[in-house]
Amino acid sequence: MNKQLEQLIDLAKIDSDIDSFGPKEKAINESLNRILEQADKNNETVARLEEEIADNKMKKSKSEAHLAELSDKLGEIETKSASIKNEKEMKSLQLEEEIAKEQITYANEEIERLDRIEKAKESEISELKEANNALTAKAEEAKESSKKEIETLDSEKKATYEKKQQLINEVPQKILSFYQKIRRWAGNSTVVPVKKQACQGCYMKINDRVYAEVIRAEEITTCPSCGRILYMPAGQAEAE
Repeated sequence: MNKQLEQLIDLAKIDSDIDSFGPKEKAINESLNRILEQADKNNETVARLEEEIADNKMKKSKSEAHLAELSDKLGEIETKSASIKNEKEMKSLQLEEEIAKEQITYANEEIERLDRIEKAKESEISELKEANNALTAKAEEAKESSKKEIETLDSEKKATYEKKQQLINEVPQKILSFYQKIRRWAGNSTVVPVKKQACQGCYMKINDRVYAEVIRAEEITTCPSCGRILYMPAGQAEAE
């Protein structure tokens, strides 16, 4: 195989490896990010529940104030009942007393309902804070694990970039510019194999003449359809 073609195949593999570092780094941090996102969601829920509890307390305070007013009213009715002059006044006071007692019952029930809601929300807050304590521990473990994996990845990056630089120094500038021009639009499919007499970049069948050139591999051959650099993997021609 033409030496320069071999170099371009190696360079394409290195460039593909370099492009894979971003997704790998993202995947390493994904576990930690999920934990932190969940913790943030829990904190948002806690903040919302605390606001709802504060609103609940305000409603309960109003109900308690109303209950106190109704109790005072019952006291006034009892005082008035001692100076009733006729049946009409008595019935009027009895009606007032019944209404006041109904309102007291409702106020007490409302206070009990608000108490239950408050306790439920406080219990939920407690559970969320406990969950966040566990998430904090997990986050620390994930950070330590991610740190080690990132260090390993950085080491791989350094070695790969050094390998690329060494190869670039060996490839003639004209061939390198040709490769880079194609790579600008083809990305990691700049150099592709031929399989079943078809370019594996655009999947178009190549003619017999070009196919023969690819098999001989004496020169750098490009796909007539898409312009990608073609090569025949070792043993592929015999298999076909």
